[in-house]
Amino acid sequence: MKKLILALALAALAGPIFAADAPAAKASACETQAAEKKLAGAAKTSFVKKCEKDAMGGSAAAACDAQAADKKLAGAAKNSFVKKCVADAGAK
Repeated sequence: MKKLILALALAALAGPIFAADAPAAKASACETQAAEKKLAGAAKTSFVKKCEKDAMGGSAAAACDAQAADKKLAGAAKNSFVKKCVADAGAK
């Protein structure tokens, strides 16, 4: 029983560590894509910035949709909430 509790505690602590690596993986994927396209300077910077924003935007939209569902929003109220939520997530 103690081993089970210890394993669960370690798994709970390891989750945030691996989640923190996700943005870094997306950033390196964007850097890799920029290298494949042989971009440099301002073009590379712009491409990587847009790539990272797009990568994060998908997860932000999913998170905002989940929040809207939790709040039981529908129709125009849901659309407005999700739009503002995604915009706020992009500003951070």
